[in-house]
Amino acid sequence: MISRPNPDEYSPFAAGYVALVPDENVIEKLEDLMISSYQLFSSLTEEQGAYAYALGKWTIKQALGHMIDTERTFAYRAMVFSRNHIELPGFDQDVYVANSDSDSRTVQDLAAEFKAARESNIYLVKSFSDEQLLRDGIASQARFTVRAFVYMMAGHELHHLNIFRGRYSIG
Repeated sequence: MISRPNPDEYSPFAAGYVALVPDENVIEKLEDLMISSYQLFSSLTEEQGAYAYALGKWTIKQALGHMIDTERTFAYRAMVFSRNHIELPGFDQDVYVANSDSDSRTVQDLAAEFKAARESNIYLVKSFSDEQLLRDGIASQARFTVRAFVYMMAGHELHHLNIFRGRYSIG
């Protein structure tokens, strides 16, 4: 089982994500979330997928595209840091969303891509040794360990699911 990272293993910004992850097996949580999120998003209509709760806010499809980008980014960082300490640049989520063209895709296609990315990342996470989980690097000018990114994957998804429930009235 992967133990919860200490606060010095991630940036203060990431603390909110890590805090959202319950004290249970994080790999099982990632698996459960993969299934429940896929079911949620694949059940939406295109009209629901195009909904934004306010002017200038992301549509559900854009938010889901952002979740896919972030999932891949966190997994890439975890993989790189597991292999060797290195420094990686940050990523601007707004630039990524603006250039993703998620709104031209179906919400079902985005849901399937998120599920596929998560399934692949679960294999990656399961491959990490105890030693690799504690390796670290710099991303967005802050220190992170590999296991912090595992928790951040789950926490980031939980964060957005809370937003979907509260502001988009889904889930």
